[in-house]
Amino acid sequence: MEMMTMSSDVQMDETQIACFSIISYVGEAKSCYMEALRAARKGEFDQARTLVEQGSAHFAEGHQAHGTLITREAATGDVPTSLLLMHAEAQLMDAESCKTYTVEFIELHEELTALRKGMAAA
Repeated sequence: MEMMTMSSDVQMDETQIACFSIISYVGEAKSCYMEALRAARKGEFDQARTLVEQGSAHFAEGHQAHGTLITREAATGDVPTSLLLMHAEAQLMDAESCKTYTVEFIELHEELTALRKGMAAA
């Protein structure tokens, strides 16, 4: 298994590198989704949708890193289970749920804004 030297006494294998990639990418995705919610609350719906798209791009990178682990396990059976891997997969699933809820909440904020405008005009 290929090893990557991080410093003189710390080395990471391919699985660990993939796990940290997943955690990093999907963490950035979740940040974008949360920022999108904040934008929607302010009525900045175009910005909110842009942030969801950016988050989705980050999520895709994390999903791709996860896919390399699945492919490797299917081909070789050689992906050791670890707390780090479980954490990476939990973060991946959490980011996917976060996106789903974010999109729904943005739509709700749009509807609420339209209702408020309608009530104000009446």
